[in-house]
Amino acid sequence: MNEKNSPDYRKIYTDIIRDKYPHKLELCLGFLAKKSLTSIDIIQLNTLIFGESKLISEKNQKHKVYTKEDISYMLEFQRKNNLNNNELANYFKLSRNTVTKWRKMFSINYKE
Repeated sequence: MNEKNSPDYRKIYTDIIRDKYPHKLELCLGFLAKKSLTSIDIIQLNTLIFGESKLISEKNQKHKVYTKEDISYMLEFQRKNNLNNNELANYFKLSRNTVTKWRKMFSINYKE
């Protein structure tokens, strides 16, 4: 993430875990040990700590922002695991149209 404008998520989540969820520290150490967190790391860390409510996740889905690195990671994940757009969308909780748009933007050729 952009170092200048982004909050220090590692410090924020470390404080939350220390103060309210000390029993989840061991689960989150892998993320907290990283030098910088990607958007995907932050979403996964948030899910580990707070769990996932279906109603809340549907509302928050509209507000997710992914960097080019995050999108590239997801498309590479799709290629490595031989997933179609629908499977990738379900795995990362995205819209199939979003995945298709990303593939067009990044000129990822379809296997046909």
